[in-house]
Amino acid sequence: MKITELLSRNSILLGAAPKSKDEAIDTLVDLMEKGDKLNDREGYKKGVLEREASGTTGIGEGIAIPHAKVAAVKYPGLSSMTVPEGVDYESLDGEPSKLFFMIAAPAEGGDVHIEVLQRLSMLLMNENFRNDLLNAKDVDTYLDIIDKAEREKFAEEYADEKPVTQSTGGYDVLAVTACPTGIAHTFMAAENLATKGKEKGISIKVETNGSGGAKNVLTPEEIKNAKCIIVAADKKVEMTRFNGKKVIVTKVADGIHKADELLDKAMAGDAPIFYAEAGAEEQKQEKGKGLHTIYVDLMNGVSNMLPFVIGGGILIALAFLFDNYEINPANFGSNTPFAAFLKQVGDSAFAFMLPVLAGFIASSIGDRPALAVGFVGGYLAKEGGSGFLGALAAGFIAGYLILAIKKAFDKLPQSLEGIKPVLLYPLCGILLIGAIIIFIINPIVGAINTALFNGLNSMGSSSKILLGVILAGMMSIDMGGPINKAAYVFGTASITEGNYEMMAAVMIGGMVPPLAIALATTFFKNRFTEAERKSGVVNYIMGLSFITEGAIPFAASDPLHVIPACAIGAAISGGLSMFFNCTLMAPHGGLFVLPVIGNSIMYLLSLIIGSVVGTILLAILKKPIQN
Repeated sequence: MKITELLSRNSILLGAAPKSKDEAIDTLVDLMEKGDKLNDREGYKKGVLEREASGTTGIGEGIAIPHAKVAAVKYPGLSSMTVPEGVDYESLDGEPSKLFFMIAAPAEGGDVHIEVLQRLSMLLMNENFRNDLLNAKDVDTYLDIIDKAEREKFAEEYADEKPVTQSTGGYDVLAVTACPTGIAHTFMAAENLATKGKEKGISIKVETNGSGGAKNVLTPEEIKNAKCIIVAADKKVEMTRFNGKKVIVTKVADGIHKADELLDKAMAGDAPIFYAEAGAEEQKQEKGKGLHTIYVDLMNGVSNMLPFVIGGGILIALAFLFDNYEINPANFGSNTPFAAFLKQVGDSAFAFMLPVLAGFIASSIGDRPALAVGFVGGYLAKEGGSGFLGALAAGFIAGYLILAIKKAFDKLPQSLEGIKPVLLYPLCGILLIGAIIIFIINPIVGAINTALFNGLNSMGSSSKILLGVILAGMMSIDMGGPINKAAYVFGTASITEGNYEMMAAVMIGGMVPPLAIALATTFFKNRFTEAERKSGVVNYIMGLSFITEGAIPFAASDPLHVIPACAIGAAISGGLSMFFNCTLMAPHGGLFVLPVIGNSIMYLLSLIIGSVVGTILLAILKKPIQN
């Protein structure tokens, strides 16, 4: 959604002079109302103020982006104003705010506010762009400046406005980026590939498979005319469309750290040709053998499971929050009608977790025919007591079972080809996975689960603290990589077994690195470049939202100093979280789920202590930059 589509002439004010933060908000709300975006002015203003109460939207560098997603909004919209003299907006950097963009998003309007925030943030990082807006003499010039910047930054969105003049009839290189969560790595890899492509004079278009679905989707014509396709992904993406093309399949991290190499290889014509007939096998061969292949299959299951875990977990936590323990302690969580409703819905979402996990692991291995087999295997594991570990086994067994069944049925007459996917594969696959799970996996893994559960419950306080230190430290070692994901998967698995302390330690470990970096760039500015100080501000939001990946650029540029400092800070926070018996039923959300965190005050204290320790270590380990 383009900025110029959301911003109308009558919702812009140049040269405003509000005396306070409240007056600035009032002015912006009035402008939004003039743009005919609201059905309830006061209701929208209340939403904006509630968002400000949870943390200022003055992001620094003279920029403020207040926003609200409420029912009072009729249509998505923007209002904007410039304040040449600046106004105190309680910004993160303590400086006056001069450039304002207010976002209005309908309550049922999806994540439009997040999309606009991302888009504005990318544009506003350019100092020249900010200065041009502040110096604009009239509204038309203001809109023209934004339009020009959008056309330069998001050129692919305007491609249909003019005929393609490139000799290839499209782009030299196409790319697809995807990470398990679809939040940070996906877009960092896309941005880096696009930037490096521009530097090298290579025309490139990047499709992002983010949490909100695929964006900037590659067209058949573009695929046909491209010299090479780069697939930087840690989860399964649609590959059949690349049949017969030269394709480089690699990790999403390579899109962030090895964009130059990938683009050089793509333009040199060294990539192998991809054939859809053997799609799954060839994709794995390119991704790498052994552990990375297993990791990609696992993450395909985890990424599809997460919405059920997050939604269900938060609803269950809210059920306990709104219930009355004294009515019936044995029925806590369902004593009141509202709590019972939340608990029922949350439990229903949780019930899908393990079947979805197993189903999508299986489909990553054996494609669509394996999906149903994996679902059934995951359900039988859940019902049979083998839980998370059983579902993991079911997913991998189902995937490879379908590959074996396909191979066994290859010699059947061609006349039976049509009934294979609708009859033979599901019938044989479900029958066999049922027998394997019920008679082999459930007895063995169920016993292991029981032993693990009893072992964890019997742990002394010192052992639990050590476990918290390890899990939280793992979250900071590679910041979104395999080690981080291994700890996260362990944390989510613990929720299914009723061990909520471990998820609390895992999440706090993922929050510390970006927060430590944000604090260090604020209070120890001489340790960082100007560009790092600017990007460091964003890490406040990333850290509080449990997006560890915000620390990656800093770790990549100085791993020997940044990673140890962050890992130690994270480990301390994780140990303290365990020491204070903090619990968490929701596997995501950061401080936005603080009300449902058990012993939330001590959890917040643990986070602060770990972040401060990480900040101090960064200041000690990193030497001042010589000007």
